[in-house]
Amino acid sequence: MEAKAIVKNIRISPRKVSIVMDLIRGKNTDVAMGILKNTRKAACEPLIKLLASAKANVINKAEVEGIAVDESKLYVAEVFVCPGPTMKRGQARARGGFDRILKRTCHMTLVVKERD
Repeated sequence: MEAKAIVKNIRISPRKVSIVMDLIRGKNTDVAMGILKNTRKAACEPLIKLLASAKANVINKAEVEGIAVDESKLYVAEVFVCPGPTMKRGQARARGGFDRILKRTCHMTLVVKERD
């Protein structure tokens, strides 16, 4: 049994998110949740919600299909980040110059499966 959860347009750079995703890839969902709660990175907050959503999706999907799911066997099978739309802003500089500021966003995907 597997289920997926996606969150889009999160206002954080994909490069910063991928650092945290590498910590939880392949881990048990309970262990991954503990890692996320004890890591001091801005990307942890949306990833905690995403992991909880994916876990709930597995449970609901199994309930609809009439299959029993052992929550202790659930693990993070796939987790990846894609760049989202970039907001272009600017800041005035010396002598009439202008610097572009790129405010990056990302789309996060997390897949939870049950170990055999």
